[in-house]
Amino acid sequence: MKTRRELLKSLATAATSTLLLPEPRARASVEAKIVHPAPKADAVIVLWMAGGMAAPDTFDPKKYKPFEPGLAVADVISTFPAIPTAIDGVQICDGLPEIAKVLDRATLIRSHVQPDLGSILHSRHQYHWHTGYVPPQTVACPHLGAWMSRVLGPRNPVMPAFVNIGQRLEGVGESEEIKAFTTAGFFGSEFGPMNLPYPEQAALAVRPPRGMDPGRFSSRYAHFQQLVKAGPNAALASDYHQESMLRSLDNAHRLLGAKEREAFDITLEPKEVQERYDTGRFGRGCLLARRLVENGARYVEVTTEYVPFVHWDTHDRGHETVAKLHQEIDRPIATLIRDLEARGLLDRTLVVIASEFSRDMITEGQPGSKANDQASSPKDFLQLPNHYGQHRHFTGGSTVVLFGGGVKKGFVYGRTADERPCMAIENPVTISDLHATLFTAMGISPKTVYEIENRPFYATEDGKGKPVQAIFA
Repeated sequence: MKTRRELLKSLATAATSTLLLPEPRARASVEAKIVHPAPKADAVIVLWMAGGMAAPDTFDPKKYKPFEPGLAVADVISTFPAIPTAIDGVQICDGLPEIAKVLDRATLIRSHVQPDLGSILHSRHQYHWHTGYVPPQTVACPHLGAWMSRVLGPRNPVMPAFVNIGQRLEGVGESEEIKAFTTAGFFGSEFGPMNLPYPEQAALAVRPPRGMDPGRFSSRYAHFQQLVKAGPNAALASDYHQESMLRSLDNAHRLLGAKEREAFDITLEPKEVQERYDTGRFGRGCLLARRLVENGARYVEVTTEYVPFVHWDTHDRGHETVAKLHQEIDRPIATLIRDLEARGLLDRTLVVIASEFSRDMITEGQPGSKANDQASSPKDFLQLPNHYGQHRHFTGGSTVVLFGGGVKKGFVYGRTADERPCMAIENPVTISDLHATLFTAMGISPKTVYEIENRPFYATEDGKGKPVQAIFA
């Protein structure tokens, strides 16, 4: 197993060597045989619960026991009681009452599974979930959003097709690993994400620098184009990747002068609308996502942000932290669903709530895993409230929630065991199959393939991902 340093080095090498590659091309002989499904959705919004959202404390409640000193750890599965939802007979956890009210628009996949990657590191699992490939790879793998940007193109030529909201890529733990998958990979810069770590500042990203007149800005832009073509780093990229970078600059320059740039300014929303969303940075990101999709963005991801030992990375004070996260995500997500529906957009917008894996009080990975236990909470009896909650990484069963985009309403697919270990015991859905499902909803065959370094590279690993057809209406 590679160390973190070795993994970083291999990822950096792959990214650098990728820039020297020629244009990736669809394999004509294979492409001619691929049948792309009719699209059920035009846009995707992924609501990423970064850090490992425990399914038994959110969307897949099990037996509940409140904290008390001396409580046996083996008796703790859910640390929140279950509440009813708009789907008859289906419950989720207390703390998510607004989502519960709109769940009749959703499909719950309660049997999402992740592999044991040996060492269960968040960045490795996040890389796998977002690209479909386990790191390290010999080339930089495209993000799910980059695939949609490359294959489908923009819905609006002025709007960026792929926008990433809420994740800082500088100054945060494991930032280099996060950068490794937040990219278009070998597809080129023009298909990569527009990164907006602070949604309330997004409007600033689509305005020329303050005090700079249009003529001076255009001059700087032209100079930058020249640097890309002939600068000292030009030899580090192939002609294709240089041209791709220039096209990404052209796209950004075009947006600066377009009326659609107002979509990035969430302060233009009525005050009462802003307040409904504003539970923090994630809530404001949901409002921004709605505005961007309304104006033609193709793939938007909003994250609670991955920072080690913060947010969903609940190695300590798990119950207390998740109670706060419930408040952060509940109202904005429900408001987003209601707003999309009211605007006639939900049927053609696929909204996905997901995380890299679930959590458990006792099991690291899944039974039989040799992964190191990375939590210090006791495994016998609880004495302190800060040990009450889900602390260990669990890959044997998690929940993905899907709204709109052609999926069934009020539907539950798959099941996990009611008793520990809460493994997926009915209709397990792998990352490849989940990606195949998302691609199918968007009208992309999971077998879509591009040739890079004289070998095929598929949208799902080896083109073997199979969509879960049972969830589509």
